[in-house]
Amino acid sequence: MTSHPMRAYYWPMAAGGVLAGSAFMPWISVGAEQFGGVPELAGVWVLGCAILTITLAGLSIRTRKNSRHPLLLVGLCAFGILFLAEQLMQRSAAQQGWSTAQARAIVQGGPVLATAEPNAAPGAYVGLGAATVISLFGLTVVFKRAPRVHAAPTDDDV
Repeated sequence: MTSHPMRAYYWPMAAGGVLAGSAFMPWISVGAEQFGGVPELAGVWVLGCAILTITLAGLSIRTRKNSRHPLLLVGLCAFGILFLAEQLMQRSAAQQGWSTAQARAIVQGGPVLATAEPNAAPGAYVGLGAATVISLFGLTVVFKRAPRVHAAPTDDDV
């Protein structure tokens, strides 16, 4: 395993496994409630990106062909889905908490109680980290080591 010519592809394969695990974790927590993950559409898309990452890395190891361009795209898609879903969930949870507090105050005839602030849960951090690793691995296609060709100096004195 350590002498395989495509051993670098074990990194995105492991990151894809971590990304798949983060798809089942909560992404937002508001007090005791937790939101995000696989039952929601964004969680299913992140799980699909993780499966695609594991498949591409496995095919690269098996066929010894590079698949860094697709891994870059899949990593960026997973990062974008996680980041935007987390931002939208935070905003939605804050608005829902505010409207619930307003409705309770109107019905009970009292002051508006403070609502709990939404926070990012561990699943968001784990998923964003795994998507970053996948994207950075795919980005290595841009930074290739090109062989430097130097002409041998010729002796003109002869």
